[in-house]
Amino acid sequence: MAALRIVGIALLVLGILSLAYQGITYTKSEKVLEVGPITATKETTKTIPLPPVLGGVALVGGLVLLVAGARR
Repeated sequence: MAALRIVGIALLVLGILSLAYQGITYTKSEKVLEVGPITATKETTKTIPLPPVLGGVALVGGLVLLVAGARR
């Protein structure tokens, strides 16, 4: 019973965060030029988009698990 509530709350939080941020952003650093002790690097920012449907499904799943945990 407690496990259903914990998983339900976790899904609710993940669903809200997914809808709020709509993606995961990270920075990648790579060497462009290396001449002796001197190196030049390039930083690129990339985003992995999260569809809003994923956040909605997580919210609904979290609510279902909370209701199921409360009934038992």
